[in-house]
Amino acid sequence: MSETKHDPVTLDIIQNALEAVADEMFAAQRKTSMSAIIYEVLDLGTGICDANGEIASSGAGIPAFIGVLDKAVKRILDKHPPETIRPGDLFASNDPYWGGVTHLNDMILAMPVFSEGRIVAWTSNIAHWNDVGGMVPGSMSSDATSIFQEGVRIPAVKLIDAGVPNQAVFDILYVNTRLPDYLRGDLWAGIAGVRIGERRILELVGKYGTDTFEAALADFMELGERRARASLKTLPKGVFHFEEEQDDGAIHKVMIEIRDDEFLIDLHDNPKQSGSNNSSREGVEIACQLAFKAVSDPQAPGNGGFFRPLRILTTPGTIFHVEEPGALGYYAEVEIRLFDLLLRCLAPHLPGLVPAGNFASICGTVVGGPHPDSGRHYTIVEPQLGGWGAEKGRDGNSAIFSGFHGDTFNCPAEIAEARYGLTVDQMALNGEPGGEGEWRGGKGINVHYRVRADNNFLSVGYTRSRIPPWGAAGGLDGTPNYVEVLRTGGTSERYAFGTDIALNTDDIVRVVTGNGGGFGDPKLRDRAAIEVDLKNGYLTAERAAEIYGYQAETAA
Repeated sequence: MSETKHDPVTLDIIQNALEAVADEMFAAQRKTSMSAIIYEVLDLGTGICDANGEIASSGAGIPAFIGVLDKAVKRILDKHPPETIRPGDLFASNDPYWGGVTHLNDMILAMPVFSEGRIVAWTSNIAHWNDVGGMVPGSMSSDATSIFQEGVRIPAVKLIDAGVPNQAVFDILYVNTRLPDYLRGDLWAGIAGVRIGERRILELVGKYGTDTFEAALADFMELGERRARASLKTLPKGVFHFEEEQDDGAIHKVMIEIRDDEFLIDLHDNPKQSGSNNSSREGVEIACQLAFKAVSDPQAPGNGGFFRPLRILTTPGTIFHVEEPGALGYYAEVEIRLFDLLLRCLAPHLPGLVPAGNFASICGTVVGGPHPDSGRHYTIVEPQLGGWGAEKGRDGNSAIFSGFHGDTFNCPAEIAEARYGLTVDQMALNGEPGGEGEWRGGKGINVHYRVRADNNFLSVGYTRSRIPPWGAAGGLDGTPNYVEVLRTGGTSERYAFGTDIALNTDDIVRVVTGNGGGFGDPKLRDRAAIEVDLKNGYLTAERAAEIYGYQAETAA
């Protein structure tokens, strides 16, 4: 790259334009996708990487997805040296052992952008596909012990070669899914997204020149690093330890050491990999990156430069560094547990920054079977909303996705009923007692899906089903996450994890997510706030008297 001095205003314009390009990629993919998990829930992410695969800018969507893209592009470059890559190439990867990072349902597409005969950037996206084969519909099984049971593996392959589709790979994808029409539509929506990104970047390069464009990327990375190192100096220094029991009795441990020039996270001493509750090493890096950014400088650019001071230690063969052929279907529950653990470790040392505990689970819910109207197979994939923890001065948010899952939404009842074989009998806030305090935790949800046909199925993966969100400063713990199946005969079954659970006509899937933890002594809660909670049905009179010491005034 030329040593020419570049106008900082021009560099700033290009950097902001890259954010706009990533957002346009996001919009293009959302509007052309087939599956509600993408176009309604927004279970996707888009981004732009530099020539070496470092993340430069990102669109909306799931924060944990943005952190996948740079790692995927770097692995593509490891497998396909730059001299073998041509304009018009497009790569795909969903394999966690080949840069896919998450699980096989999440497909990454990446496209190089060429100028003056060399790669100057990559456009990339990731989205959850409803079904990629494997031992159960929806491809996510809590019974899986090997990745070979979870679906088709695409190990950083060239999907399109110099503009010409590799039809063999397309055919392999189509034949390995129970939902080929949906997969085809979602795949081509992703291709459209990276192609629109390439077009917009080439317009920037054409306007400002290749050298100036590359200088803007390098300057952006340096800005990220400067901001990170400046924020490090403001954080408390020392070594901090924390461990927490999990629902299954396992103990997860973390050590964080903060120095002026480094933020070290040590995860060496943790349980061995097990079942499908494992994360790749790269996925753990993402959880650590999110926690590091949350406690350091949330407003700084989240690019590759920002994360240079972060160092992570793991032990291969553990849940935080799975080794092949370990399964990863419920990787997200491992990573969100780690994200939560890191914040809880630092909470006492960063007063006022970290609230009380939240429901902290993706609460993945998969329902499917023959559609009652058409007989065609359907699968609905739903992450769930839940309650956030309270903090000094305010109640927690109700019915919001976890911070790990980010800028996503629930599937509207109208879409669920129109596209899938379900009736939504109820969408309400969770009225269970828990999370009281001077400021109460936010409310989770209580949603009822009624099944409209026989031979349907349910698969779920919820954590914080036994260990509830923690209260802070005297506030009470929140409530757990769980699913109940209410049978037509009057019986019920409760689940946290379950695979291919049989459902028949008029069975109800009752989804209940946790209320967040409370903050402060409940006896100090404002009387007017208690009365609002009573009016809204968030609190019973008996619970108000028991926890808050509240007695309703009666007329003389």
